[in-house]
Amino acid sequence: MSSTVRATVVQASSIFYDTPATLDKAERFLKEAAALGSQLVVFPEAFIGGYPRGYNFADQSPRGKESFRKYHASAINVPGPEVDRLASMAAKYKVYLVTGVVERDGYTLYCTVLFFDPEGNYLGKHRKLMPTYWERLFWGFGDCSTTPIYDTPYGKLGSVICWENRMPLFRTSMYGKGIEIYCAPTADSGDKWVATMRHIAIEGGCYVLSPIQFCRRKDYPPPPEYLYSPTEEDVTPDSIVWAGGSVIISPHGEILAGPNYEGEGLFTADLDVRGEIPKAKFQFDVVGHYSRADVLSLTVNNRPLLPVTFTSSPSKIKVDDEMDDCKDI
Repeated sequence: MSSTVRATVVQASSIFYDTPATLDKAERFLKEAAALGSQLVVFPEAFIGGYPRGYNFADQSPRGKESFRKYHASAINVPGPEVDRLASMAAKYKVYLVTGVVERDGYTLYCTVLFFDPEGNYLGKHRKLMPTYWERLFWGFGDCSTTPIYDTPYGKLGSVICWENRMPLFRTSMYGKGIEIYCAPTADSGDKWVATMRHIAIEGGCYVLSPIQFCRRKDYPPPPEYLYSPTEEDVTPDSIVWAGGSVIISPHGEILAGPNYEGEGLFTADLDVRGEIPKAKFQFDVVGHYSRADVLSLTVNNRPLLPVTFTSSPSKIKVDDEMDDCKDI
C-alpha cells in the first residue's frame, strides 16, 4: 500500500439545469487537480444535477410542477452516459474520483455519491439514507445496501453525505467497515460544520474530506424561471447564496486544508494513512479496543429495501403469461 495520497476537495457550484455544462466544469477542475499531482478528487454533494438551494418545492402549482420536471431532466441515470463520461475523466486524469450526483431512478430522484478508479472503472454508489428537512420533497430515501467501502492502494474509501454525518449509528457502521478516507460532501457550511468534521475525524480515527459548493445567485437560472427564497428581491446576481467552507481534516482533528469562504477553488493535502491512522487508533479505536460489545452493539440491515418483490424471475413470469395466452386460444 502506498504511504501517502494527495487528495483534493473541489469547492464549486453546479450549472443548474445544465448537466452537460456541469460535466465540462467538472473536467476543468479535474485537470487542475491532476496538475497538482492529486490522486483522489472529491466533488460536493449533488454537484452533477444541482442542489436546488432556495427553491420552494412545496409549490404544487403548474409552475412548481414544471420546475420539478426540469430538475428531473437534469438528473442522471446510474449507469448511463454521464456515468460513462465521469469514468473516462477518472481514467484520463488517473485519479480516484468521488462525486455527488442527483440520480434518477424512474421518476424518483436520489442524492447519490459515485466512485470511480484511475482505470476508468465505475466502482459503485452510495444513496443518501435520510434527506434533510425540505429535501424530502424531491429526494427519495436510500438504504444500507448502498453504503460501500472500497479498498484502494491508499486506504479504505467511503462516503457519508451531509447530515447523515449527524447520525451516530450510521457513522458507527462505517467505522465498523474500516473506513480510513471518509468523504463527507455536504450542502452545509460554517463553523458548526467544521466542528462536526473535526469530531468525526477524531472519533473515527480517519481522514475526513468535506467538499462544499460555493454558489452565487447567478449560478442558478434568473427569475421567473427560478425564484430564490425567501424573496428574490433580497439577492443580486453576484450575491453569495452559499459560501463553501470545504475542509480536509487529519485523524487527530487537525485542519489540513480550508475552510475557505471566498470563492471556488481546490483545496489539497497529503494524507499519510499508514503513518497517522495507527497513531490515532492507539488512543481511541471506537469499534476496537474502545468498544464494549458486551453492553453496546449495532446490527445493520444491509439488504435492499424494495417496494415490490416478485417471487418468480422476469423470464419465468413471461413464459407463464405466454402459456396463459395459449390456453385462451
